[in-house]
Amino acid sequence: MEEFYFYTEGLTVGYEGVPLIKNIGIRLKRGEILTLIGPNGAGKTTILKSIIRQLAPLEGMVYLDGKKMQELSGKELSKKLSVVLTGRVRPELMTCEDVVATGRYPYTGKFGVLSEADRRIVRESMELVHIEELADRDFTQTSDGQKQRVMLARAICQEPEIIVLDEPTSFLDMKYKLEFLSIIQNMSRTRNLSVIMSLHELDLAGRISDKIACVRGDRIDRLGTPEEIFSEGYIQKLYQMTAGSYDERTGNLELEPVQGKPEVLVLSGNGTGTAVYRRLQREGIPFAAGILWENDLDYPSAKALAAEVVSVKAFCRIDEKAMKRAKELIDACRQVICTMDELETGEFYQELTELMEYAKRQGK
Repeated sequence: MEEFYFYTEGLTVGYEGVPLIKNIGIRLKRGEILTLIGPNGAGKTTILKSIIRQLAPLEGMVYLDGKKMQELSGKELSKKLSVVLTGRVRPELMTCEDVVATGRYPYTGKFGVLSEADRRIVRESMELVHIEELADRDFTQTSDGQKQRVMLARAICQEPEIIVLDEPTSFLDMKYKLEFLSIIQNMSRTRNLSVIMSLHELDLAGRISDKIACVRGDRIDRLGTPEEIFSEGYIQKLYQMTAGSYDERTGNLELEPVQGKPEVLVLSGNGTGTAVYRRLQREGIPFAAGILWENDLDYPSAKALAAEVVSVKAFCRIDEKAMKRAKELIDACRQVICTMDELETGEFYQELTELMEYAKRQGK
């Protein structure tokens, strides 16, 4: 076990003696990022609270740097581990800089007086998450997203070896989600920081994580790399999806297709058709899509939203069977939409040009 900086053995967590997640086995090396995913109420936060000793495990042990976490003193633990939880914190009469500075308390004397070196680390931590302009602002008068960034700066200020984050991007807009996770990823690389967090955004989890643990039922149902987790059909099973679809390869999440015979045929490709597919779905119009190669950017959304997709294998020529079916759809549909301003002139696109001309002759 020496190669793992953090690991659990036979860990069971829950409330008031009632097990929620049993026999949790997590292994994490220095500098690795582990993300917990799973539906709401699955127990992700309970696992994190048990790891940080906010909840006592019902069974099993948590090890940090080769030592049982339960045996570490509060001061020892706070020098190794920092935490960012989603619960609202309401410090009274404290500026944002004051809140960040509390991250240095494990290193100060009993009176909590910061040295010049401590203050330099506070400033650097605030600069790292771009909150220098909030230094003198009352913490309670900041937005949820600003509070989240302040709490990250506070955690960084502790100079931890491992950081635990519960839904850290919940209150952040797109810009700050990417900034926040980029900071975490950079610190894992440059400072060998280990990270355990929970995320709802599957696309972000797939991009940032070295390992992903899937919480399902009373167990960790699957633990592996993003490539191992995002295998076809698994995410829909994990989240018990009963409507819409999720494409593990692209991260596309789509609503239910409109049922019925196609009224419109969309000639598209190179990613130009997806916006049209979604507009037709919103308007409740059943449509067909094609002819698409199965590696085309439009194919995942077409497969999810279209009543019918005419397709051919990747890198193959469009065959007579596909052409025949596309022309039948042109005959049957009331309208044909071509999403490409100019069809390519190469030999692979001759058939699509032929279909467009066929639709024009039909007045569609």
